[in-house]
Parts: sequence; structure tokens; C-alpha cells
Amino acid sequence: MFFSIVLSYLAYTCVTAFTPGPNNILALYAVSREGWRKGLRTLLGITAGFLCVMLLAAVFCYELAALLPAAAGILKYFGAAYILWLAVQILRSRPAEQEVQPVSFLKGFLLEFVNVKIILYAVTVYTGYVLPHDPSLPALLLHGVCLTVIGAAGFFTWAAAGGLLQRLIARYTRPFNIAMAVILAGCALSLILG
Repeated sequence: MFFSIVLSYLAYTCVTAFTPGPNNILALYAVSREGWRKGLRTLLGITAGFLCVMLLAAVFCYELAALLPAAAGILKYFGAAYILWLAVQILRSRPAEQEVQPVSFLKGFLLEFVNVKIILYAVTVYTGYVLPHDPSLPALLLHGVCLTVIGAAGFFTWAAAGGLLQRLIARYTRPFNIAMAVILAGCALSLILG
């Protein structure tokens, strides 16, 4: 039963995981600016935060299904504000040799708690695909781990792109930072308007 449920939501989750979003942009940015060794702490923060959000969303969908849409509506404004703050930080950042504070594990971790894209990702999968076929909490938690693996595949792919393009990005730091800030601002705007 587990694998048939995974197959039913796989297309949706892969599209969602590999399209631009706050965690993918932050992963690309962290590795392109700091390389794999230092960028890994941000990727681990994103992964840990992602897993926590998936598991919390599983519990909320199981216990508090009626309250979750209201919480997501409120969270989107906090999420948009945090994503805009990240956009401003990227826009204001300097080339790596002048960087005062690198992107941290904590920033990657906290981003996930205000990333409405992944909250809606979890709620959609749990309510549309998992609960109708297996309404148990253990099933939801197991699918939360599966969703984290799929999500991690997405942002690690974006991080790999950042690593491969590191020299090019270092050469064109300012235009790259502007483009990343605009994309993040677009993510924040889509949260508010969408």
C-alpha cells in the first residue's frame, strides 16, 4: 500500500520539489557562494527543517485538520516577510572574500518553518493522497520521511547547479545576487497573492 500511495503523489511532489522555491534558491546561493564544504551546513539545516515541517504537518493533518488551513493562511504572511528578508540579505551581500556572515544551518532550518510552499506541499499530499488510503499517524509520518527525501533531491540538485556555476557566479556576483533577490521576492509575492 505504501508504494502505491507514493506512486500516486510522485509526479506532484517531483514537480514541486524541483521548481524554484525559497529552499532551492537558498541551496543554490549557499553552495555557489561558499562551496560544498561550507554550504553543506546550510543544506543540512534545510534538510533538518524540511523533515521537521513534514512531521509536524503530518501530526497537524492527523489531529487538527480543521485548523491547518487557517494556520497556513496566517503563516504565509510571516513566510513572505522572512523570504523578503532573505532577498534583502542576498541583495546586500558582498563577494565571498568580503562576506561577513555566511549562510548558516539555522537560517536554512528556520526558512522551512515559514516556507508556505512546503507546508502546502505536505498538506496537499497528506490530505489528497495519504489520508484517503491510510489514515494512520504512522503512515503519515512515514510519508513525511519520503517527502523529505524527494524535497532534498530537489534542493541538492539546485545546490549542485550552484557548485558547478561557482566560478561564473563569483565573476558576476552583483547580477547574480540581484537575480536571486528578485526570484525570492517573487516567491514572497506569490505567497501573499496566491
